[in-house]
Amino acid sequence: MLVTNRFVVDTEVAPEFTERAHAALTALAARPGYLRGELVRALDDPTHWCLLTEWESVGAYRRALGGFDVKVSAVPLLAQSVDEPSAYETLASAAPGGEIVVVASDRAAGPYR
Repeated sequence: MLVTNRFVVDTEVAPEFTERAHAALTALAARPGYLRGELVRALDDPTHWCLLTEWESVGAYRRALGGFDVKVSAVPLLAQSVDEPSAYETLASAAPGGEIVVVASDRAAGPYR
């Protein structure tokens, strides 16, 4: 499961934002079910940022949000992200040079429903 939290950050507060984002990423990375995470910034517009995290499951992500350190350092930051859907389930993937692997949706029977 992939979580994308997008932010629009004025350049004068970018240093404070990155410090808070690093603390949030550290807290999330310590939770069970966390697979990886990245803080990225748009090349074309340095005011656009995204915190990407990958989780074993929806349940692992939701449980992580209940952890004390996450509530203190990550949740306040995540609340400032752009108000849009942020959690995505994997429906197809491919390793480098590999075949497409299609996975059924957790939402309904069959792929992509």
